Amino acid sequence: MWTDASSRPQVVVTGSSAGIGRAIAEALLAAGWRVTGLDIADPSIEHAGFHHLSVNLGHGEDIARVGPQLLAAEALVHAAGVLRVGPLGALDHAGGELMWRLHVDAATRLADAVVPAMAARGHGRVVFIGSRVAQGMPGRGQYAATKAALLALARSWAAEVAAQGVTVNVVSPAATQTAMLNDPARAGSAPRLPPIGRLIQPGEIAALVAYLLSPQAAAITGQDIAICGGSSLPK
Repeated sequence: MWTDASSRPQVVVTGSSAGIGRAIAEALLAAGWRVTGLDIADPSIEHAGFHHLSVNLGHGEDIARVGPQLLAAEALVHAAGVLRVGPLGALDHAGGELMWRLHVDAATRLADAVVPAMAARGHGRVVFIGSRVAQGMPGRGQYAATKAALLALARSWAAEVAAQGVTVNVVSPAATQTAMLNDPARAGSAPRLPPIGRLIQPGEIAALVAYLLSPQAAAITGQDIAICGGSSLPK
């Protein structure tokens, strides 16, 4: 598609060192994008088109530090995330604050840094990785609230920049097979297996994200698209 590396479009992918973020970064590299990965963890991808920036996405000042390096990006995919659980009466307030900073505040700061430049150029793509849990789930209220906030941001911003050729969408997976499933912080809150009888695979999410970043998806904006394995079907 592109004749040389310099002509390839740039996409910013958060959480690129593991899980869904890494799968997305790898899929986009294979599709010919130049990927700038933002993660506090060391890079796990070796590719000529991949550039890693060490960033603590929970700290606004750290995002501001790298912001000037992202202005040429034609797409932003915010996939970084954590899960903290707890019922009423035993909520993890520190964990709730962390999830808000990482899921919502980071999305806000990154979009504020790069989307105006996309709109000025007349083209851009933004995808937030949400969650089916945004619909509500016992013991995960704080997590659900942050993912629901991403939907509100996406719909609001999609309306702002649709006429400038920029799309903003959310991809909301059900339980996905990543290391997050084994995180001790979610002990006592087992994932719910989708009706298809297996967990969602990161590569399936990456394939949808790649499509949403493509020219063929120019008419899709302000949407919450579920990859749920049947979890959203009537029961």
